[in-house]
Amino acid sequence: MSRIKYYYDPKTCKYERYKRSNWDIVLNSLGFFSLASVFAVIMLLSFNYFFESPKELMLKKENQELTLYYQLLEGEVTKLNHMMGDLQQRDDNLYRIIFETEPIPGEMRNAGIGGSDRYKEIKEKGLKQEDLVISLSQKVDALKRQMYVQSVSYDEVTDMAYKKEEYWAAVPAIQPILNESLNMLASGYGMRIHPILKVRKMHKGVDFAAPKGTPIYATGDGVVISVKTVFGGYGKHIEIDHGFGFITRYAHMNEFKVKRGQKVKRGDLIGTVGNTGSSTAPHVHYEIMKDGRFVNPVNYFFKDLTPEEFDKILELSGRENQSLS
Repeated sequence: MSRIKYYYDPKTCKYERYKRSNWDIVLNSLGFFSLASVFAVIMLLSFNYFFESPKELMLKKENQELTLYYQLLEGEVTKLNHMMGDLQQRDDNLYRIIFETEPIPGEMRNAGIGGSDRYKEIKEKGLKQEDLVISLSQKVDALKRQMYVQSVSYDEVTDMAYKKEEYWAAVPAIQPILNESLNMLASGYGMRIHPILKVRKMHKGVDFAAPKGTPIYATGDGVVISVKTVFGGYGKHIEIDHGFGFITRYAHMNEFKVKRGQKVKRGDLIGTVGNTGSSTAPHVHYEIMKDGRFVNPVNYFFKDLTPEEFDKILELSGRENQSLS
């Protein structure tokens, strides 16, 4: 309750009661509310400075949880990358070696995804943790790309597994003539003395010396793609496409027993030994091409040889002597 104020009136020589005007009431009220407002603002600022509001506490806790979830997700992505790396290593160094297939190039496995605008939507949102979100998105996208490439690779390996029986039947895995005593291998694969030019020259196959008319057999299942006769070079020769990148050539033959386009099985008679073309004695010159490159045929003589016999014929083929063609 406000105090009653008096003032001395000289006219009446009395103390008269002071009556406040409406203006005074308004000024006093404004002053009170102004002071109260300033005090309230100071108190609020002080409280906010020293204490966190419930909303701030909630947002802070939410940020901590999101950071924790991000770290957990990043850790899981890292683990998945390690697992993917193991799968890739096994694919390249086991499955594809078994099926003699080239490994998947690293640039294909690690190829980027999309362009510079791929994360445009994230950037337009103006997130405070934009870098973290984009970084994790890039890692996830890269992992998805690697998973896709690996799934395609496993589809190829699965297809090769289904064709395994066909593959092993097609591999040129025997000697082109009967050579049980292993004494018919006259010259091996590699640098040899040319019988006519008398210089060291690359010998792209192996020579089996045998009497004229000795049967020559297909070394694997395939299709005859060439039956030719030339006066020099290979003379009478046959080429067989076995599929899976294998092509075999049988040169300096005496006569043919098959025709172009004919399907043959391993062990089928395809011709006889001769002395045609650039040949110095009756023999068969035998070559294997794998994926367009010449390879050492001796490495494929595993179907009809024991380990001891293979070691012996490997030793014979390694001697640097004169080839027969």
